[in-house]
Amino acid sequence: MADLPPAIDDIRLLLAEALGQVAACSTAEALKAVESAVLAPQSTLAQHLRSIPKLLPELRGPVGREANEAKRALLAACQARLAALEAAREGDLALTEWVDPTLPGEQRGGGRLHPVTQVCRELEDIFLGLGFDVLDGPWVEDDWHNFGALNIPADHPARDMQDTFWLTDGRLLRTHTSPVQIRALESQTPPIRAVAIGRIFRHEELDATHENTFHQVEGLLVDRDVSAAHLVWVLRTVLHELFGREVETRLRPAYFPFVEPGFEMDMRFRGRWMEILGCGLVHPRVLAAGGADPEVWSGFAFGLGVDRIAMLRHGIDDIRHLMSGDLRFLRQMARGTEA
Repeated sequence: MADLPPAIDDIRLLLAEALGQVAACSTAEALKAVESAVLAPQSTLAQHLRSIPKLLPELRGPVGREANEAKRALLAACQARLAALEAAREGDLALTEWVDPTLPGEQRGGGRLHPVTQVCRELEDIFLGLGFDVLDGPWVEDDWHNFGALNIPADHPARDMQDTFWLTDGRLLRTHTSPVQIRALESQTPPIRAVAIGRIFRHEELDATHENTFHQVEGLLVDRDVSAAHLVWVLRTVLHELFGREVETRLRPAYFPFVEPGFEMDMRFRGRWMEILGCGLVHPRVLAAGGADPEVWSGFAFGLGVDRIAMLRHGIDDIRHLMSGDLRFLRQMARGTEA
């Protein structure tokens, strides 16, 4: 058997040591300190996750999966240890306080992950395994990052495509996660491989297919000699992972001001074609606005609706259900997904 990559050995050793520390915790306070240390943004495990894009291409997937499995194992161990400590504490109380064991116990409903949260977490795992960084950005944006730097000047008709929530100070609630692309270009030196997964806002009239609050994943890859073939491979891989099967897709020409050429990708779903995402090669003006020389660098970008994936998964016919807060509905959609 071939030797494992050093990074995987390090992650497994780190996991074993951390699990030992969790098991040794005798108080909830000690457990919280251990959990913060091993899962903090500055922890060794987090450093392994951030280092994935720097690995050789053939190592990124295995190391990404190993790191994410270690993270999930640590979270599960911490939760299990906390439950055991709480049970022990309640048992100690029974020795010092009179308890009537014939009384019915309190009925407690377990928490469940929202269907959109489930898809967001899956997308994080998929893209980390592909060597992408998962980035975040502010919900309240300025005009430059939301429009201007994305090749949408003040008089551009593309602004009519998006109804915007404007604030009194001239800022706005972001209408897409694309501003994170610009912030990544401004703060990082290519090559860049990043996705932003988060909430966005549109001043929409609500109906079964339109909400004013929904979620999007925006992807950006900037490197030398990037082509549409790279874009198609990544998108097909992501859809394969999301739906658990090979997905038949096709590209159609489409207009988006921040890419050139632009496409819409369709997928065959239940015997018919349906539009699933928008994508294209990053417009040279967008690269220049972010500080990357378009004569040297090229890239692709894409945007995918997270809520739409959740609706397809569960057969939901009205997007308003997702933000309704109706626990009866959400419990049906989230069976077996403990938070």
